[in-house]
Amino acid sequence: MAEQKLAAQMRTEFGKGAARRARRANLIPAVIYGHGAEALHISLPERETTRAARHANALLTLDIEGEVHLALVKDIQRDPLLQIIEHIDLLTVRSGEKVIVDVPVVLHGEVAPGAVSNQEEVTISIESEATHIPAHVEFSIEGRKVGEHVHAADLVLPKGSTLLTDPEMLIVNISEPTVQDLGVEDEAVTTTTPAAPAAE
Repeated sequence: MAEQKLAAQMRTEFGKGAARRARRANLIPAVIYGHGAEALHISLPERETTRAARHANALLTLDIEGEVHLALVKDIQRDPLLQIIEHIDLLTVRSGEKVIVDVPVVLHGEVAPGAVSNQEEVTISIESEATHIPAHVEFSIEGRKVGEHVHAADLVLPKGSTLLTDPEMLIVNISEPTVQDLGVEDEAVTTTTPAAPAAE
């Protein structure tokens, strides 16, 4: 995953009032922690940060008043209604350092006719170099038939990444279509016999 470069500034005000003022100034409050160092409270440019943090485990190169920090997005707090970013937690990392992250599993391809795919798990846990975290792990279900299963061990990870999730964890189950899959209303179907014509 490519690094995103952002300019940041130290933050000296805290609390809800300070956070509101920061957002009015198009800034996002954030904190950087890790490696036993004292946490750094910073503000990030809203537009650039929102764009950079669209993907899970985004890696940011931060210029904090002339000092460069490499940091991984660990948690994002959003407004429940507006969905704007209210605060970001960042983990400081070093080039070559191994980190533990959850990455999405993305399926592609079409299963065999008469079968449907059910994705039981959407993420897996891996250990990867901080500067080479995959955006996602892809798996092809092309031609898979009813009764086939895909487990975590079947996924092919990028070089340098190690699977931490239980290898036997079920990721995809290929099964027969259900009533809902076929688009049939899940209601009892009743048959009525037309009434006999009245005698004249």
